Amino acid sequence: MSRVFIGYRLQSSVLLASDTAFWQLVANISCICIVSIFFFFCNNSLSAVMDALLSRLFSSEEEELYMLDCMAYSMVFMAACTFVTLLFENVPYGRYATSKYGFPVNVRLAWFVQELPAFLVPLCLVVWTSSAKTSLLPNQLLIAMYFCHYVQRSLIYPFLIRGGKPTPFASFVLAIVFCIYNGYMQIRYLSHYAEYPAYWVTHPCFIAGSLLWLVGWLVNVHSDRILRNLRKPGETGYKIPTGGMFEYVSGANFLGEITEWAGFALASHSVHSSAFAIFTTVVLASRAVAHHKWYLAKFEDYPKSRKALIPFLL
Repeated sequence: MSRVFIGYRLQSSVLLASDTAFWQLVANISCICIVSIFFFFCNNSLSAVMDALLSRLFSSEEEELYMLDCMAYSMVFMAACTFVTLLFENVPYGRYATSKYGFPVNVRLAWFVQELPAFLVPLCLVVWTSSAKTSLLPNQLLIAMYFCHYVQRSLIYPFLIRGGKPTPFASFVLAIVFCIYNGYMQIRYLSHYAEYPAYWVTHPCFIAGSLLWLVGWLVNVHSDRILRNLRKPGETGYKIPTGGMFEYVSGANFLGEITEWAGFALASHSVHSSAFAIFTTVVLASRAVAHHKWYLAKFEDYPKSRKALIPFLL
């Protein structure tokens, strides 16, 4: 077993460690602890409290379902507004971050905190509320797809980041709000309202969507790994990513995530999942195009045959 060196230093009131193996260990322990705590405190009284809270917010299930539909259509509207905005300015994080969007937040801390609500809010809804549909196989599989992504994104990915530029505070806060909003919308609908026929898991839409989701998830995780290993320990600066789908597109990680949520939308067949897929496509497609232009401008030897997002086309 390789030797693991753990070093601590205080930076922006956050305890950080330098060794990647340490962060992997922390990620695994965090996942186990969080899930254990939630299930330990999962009992009828807490379920009653959560149900009572939802009852106070919504006078009937019909009203809550109407609100979930409104949230989905609002997300489509937000996607349209975001599309127009991104024609003039890049999403302000990573290499495009600027000080005008607030003070910088450590990249590991930002990713962990901003993505965590997308895991915790749905977990509360599934564990602490009377989830009427979670006993049904189609709902179980769709919920599992969602959690598979966000366990990796919130409890594993942040702790594997090497280097990375700080996230502006404004982007950080907006990401938290979005994760709460979308986490509630997706899982509340799937766990309490979504109804599918008994044969849905054998329907071509569900099968094709599930396969798309799996391919997209694998491409996303593999592409993140390639980017993470571009620089050797101690190296700085940018390099041209190679391998996997990066041989065909500059935004392989973005292509993977877009494919993932498009498949999820096809499999779940709802306006809520479709709205999420549309919003994801708008944001990540814009970022892929911006990355492609940036690579072409920075590297004279950048592969000319490589596209921005869609192999051989765009």
